[in-house]
Amino acid sequence: MSDMSGTAAPRALRLCFVVTICTGSFLLFLVQPMIARMALPRLGGAPAVWNSAMLVYQALLLGGYAYAHGLGRLAARRQALVHILLFVAAAAMLPIGLIAGNPPPDFSPIFWVPWLLVASIGPLFFVVAAQAPLMQRWFALSGGGDPYPLYAASNLGSFAGLLAYPLLVEPFMPVAGQRWLWTGGYALLLVLVIACARLLPADATAERAVTDAGARPTTRQFLMWILLAAVPSGLMLSTSLHLTTDIVAMPLLWVMPLGLYLLSFSVAFSEGRALASAITAIAPLILLMGACSAFADASDYAFVIAFVTLLVLFVTAVALHSQMYDLRPAPAHLTRFYLAMSIGGALGGVFCALIAPLVFDWTYEHPILIALAALLLVREPLFAWAGRLWTDPARAGRLTAWLLLVGFLASMVGDGVLLSSIKSDGVKAACFVLIIAIGVVAIGNRWLYAGCAVYLMLCLGGWGKLALSANAGTLTRSYFGVYMVRNNGPEQRLLVHGTTVHGIQNRAKGRELEPTSYYAPLSGVGLAMKAAPELYGPHARIGIVGLGAGTLACYRQPGQQWRFYEIDPAIVGIARDPKNFNFLQRCQPDADIAVGDARIVLAGEPSAGLDVLAIDAFSSDTVPMHLLTREAFDTYARRLTPNGLLLVHISNRYLDLQPVIAAAAREGGWQAAMRYYRPSAEEKARNYSASIWIVLSHDPTVLTKLETVSGKENWEAVEMRPGFGAWTDDHGSILPILRIWER
Repeated sequence: MSDMSGTAAPRALRLCFVVTICTGSFLLFLVQPMIARMALPRLGGAPAVWNSAMLVYQALLLGGYAYAHGLGRLAARRQALVHILLFVAAAAMLPIGLIAGNPPPDFSPIFWVPWLLVASIGPLFFVVAAQAPLMQRWFALSGGGDPYPLYAASNLGSFAGLLAYPLLVEPFMPVAGQRWLWTGGYALLLVLVIACARLLPADATAERAVTDAGARPTTRQFLMWILLAAVPSGLMLSTSLHLTTDIVAMPLLWVMPLGLYLLSFSVAFSEGRALASAITAIAPLILLMGACSAFADASDYAFVIAFVTLLVLFVTAVALHSQMYDLRPAPAHLTRFYLAMSIGGALGGVFCALIAPLVFDWTYEHPILIALAALLLVREPLFAWAGRLWTDPARAGRLTAWLLLVGFLASMVGDGVLLSSIKSDGVKAACFVLIIAIGVVAIGNRWLYAGCAVYLMLCLGGWGKLALSANAGTLTRSYFGVYMVRNNGPEQRLLVHGTTVHGIQNRAKGRELEPTSYYAPLSGVGLAMKAAPELYGPHARIGIVGLGAGTLACYRQPGQQWRFYEIDPAIVGIARDPKNFNFLQRCQPDADIAVGDARIVLAGEPSAGLDVLAIDAFSSDTVPMHLLTREAFDTYARRLTPNGLLLVHISNRYLDLQPVIAAAAREGGWQAAMRYYRPSAEEKARNYSASIWIVLSHDPTVLTKLETVSGKENWEAVEMRPGFGAWTDDHGSILPILRIWER
């Protein structure tokens, strides 16, 4: 390599490294959703799959940062040679994609998914992951100056990659094209890396001037970097889960926490410190706002709460990442700094993705991380007179202890745990204001401030949530979600998943086995189940994808064979336990339940084995796209008899799924009709809910007979959207069907 560092203008040198870092980060965050999309038909849409995938990404990122750190022990030109050779070797995995092979029917995502992803993209992800710290080190060796602000550019590239996939790549490009797009980006990145390598100094003396500068970081510093990285990383994941589980289950909402997390680095590591300093100054007040909404459930103010939750994540992440930036070492130890950061990020991910679902029955990791953030925030007192309260250590200790006790008691009184006889909105507001006042005064007193953040959370729903956890069986958590079984008055038992009711059982005598909610007698599925004997005789074979509380089981008639498909063993346990619901116990005590992703299980079963198949596997308002593709409908057709009936539940607050089903019907040769059930006031009192079901069959006489038996006036045509193509395993996007365009 020829030495170009002496001829490269500072601006050109900086531009070369910035473009290289941005390109690498863009590819890194483009490949994550891209590979997830490719894996969807093979692995299913279970959250456990994506949790495992995220851990793989974080582990590979940690490996890449460790590699960059280890490579720093070599001379600059030798680093470049090794890295370029590794780049070329990893290119043998191109074009990017998944290796062949399917998981066994009883596979565990915890083991299969990591193996599949590492074997498919491990080398490519590893080498690209090393770009950010390695290029910053090369920038410093090339005489570019302070390399740390380049990390701001890195995260802008990551943010662009994150948004590009759902907004530009997925809607307009099939998976095959996506593979070659990423391959082209990888080739461009290799060219840019070679250009940066040519700027490295050949003079060992100049290199030593950079690598020998600065004291070696202490173990304490290393651990502090890890902690400052772990809390925002965990908070990003817990915010995503808290929003989509407890506040508003809107599709694509997961992009916002991750995007804000990436932008926080760009603000915190920028050369201009004004914005980062301003955000850090208000962080303690914003964090107290976050404490107020930490235990919030869905309400009429869901979007306000969602906005506050996202604001808290961004401001807190900027503040903690700014502290990390302020504690950064000399460029000689840059890779050690980023290694600590990646360890912290991985630990935050492990806590939220693996430990929390096993330890907690609700999303308690979110308030825990808010409390840890409150402990880590470093700020001067908001008022000078408040700061003087903490100058004398003895007085500060006594005052802190007393105020912690007062705040604790106020939280118990406010939530009705203590002195429940005086519980009222006024008392709650008074206790809330008292804790807020102490918290504002406590800014600058780390332990008192963090205590007030905890007390706010307890006062505003925390004690109540802990009481639900203490009541065995009320809350259940698995990798697939958080479920609550609760009574709504003496005559209703509800199964709630996130923001959506997934089952209602009437407890009034004589009405316990009455199908309710989306499965009411006059709903699309209710009409079809009652018509099954007329359509297929007394021995109809019926499959139900999605068990819920087991409501549909009570449509079973003597002689029929039923089989349920349920992905979450926790739901099976809830539905089978008569202490929760007794639909199964009284209607199908020997219910045949296949546990696993429905599409994968159905694909492994014999053809023409079902007369009726109902698809009702949606989780809250999110959609498992792989259950609605043309290939999925081919699987359903193979499992059904030639004149079989397919039912698809498409009720959704945020997505208009009618065009998706209509396009699949058109391209798959299905005849279709829709039932939009709107219950009367009297029916609503019986806990019947509005619902939209679409019925499909390859035999038009089946739909004609269904309409005759159940009333033709109950059915309407399915509307086709001009130009809308069916989703496939290779191409599909939810952007065109978001109901936001209708508002």
